[in-house]
Amino acid sequence: MKRVPLVPTLIVGLACAIMIALGVWQLRRMDEKAALLKRYEAAASLPVMAYPATPLPKVLPLFRRASAYCLTVTGWRTKAGHNLREETGWAHIADCSKGAEGPGVAVEVGWSRQPKAPDWKGGPVEGVITTDDASLIRLVSSKPLVPGLEASAPPSPANIPNNHWSYAIQWFAFALIAAVIYGLALIQRGKTD
Repeated sequence: MKRVPLVPTLIVGLACAIMIALGVWQLRRMDEKAALLKRYEAAASLPVMAYPATPLPKVLPLFRRASAYCLTVTGWRTKAGHNLREETGWAHIADCSKGAEGPGVAVEVGWSRQPKAPDWKGGPVEGVITTDDASLIRLVSSKPLVPGLEASAPPSPANIPNNHWSYAIQWFAFALIAAVIYGLALIQRGKTD
């Protein structure tokens, strides 16, 4: 019987150890994500807050009810969105200035089947805070702010998956598969020599 090759065995062993460590990390992330989702669900019962002027990226007030005042609309964006009946269409987002107190506010003013920007000049808004690709967070209005638009589906923590368990299982399976394949390769090598 031949000796087990040292370098390939170390490489496969290290790879398996890394994959197992990634699986354990995903299990830890699962608990962290569960706590985060619980915090998001609790945010819905908190009182309405003033929209934050400069949100801290690590402590975003997501799913919290908030109010803001759009002094002037400085630009429009559209993105795929849903209305209250879960129909797919366009969410209309106004980038607003709030005056001299710093950064503005992104406001989702409503939903429609057409991507054309609505005619809204600004004003008071109340809704729920969600993430935004362009400005970190945005305020999804609880009612349509322009005639002809419908209310957008409110953001919900229920739409955030906690799939770390399946990721952990995948990493553990990859480690097991790598070990089995390497073991079979060693057995085959022993037979050919």
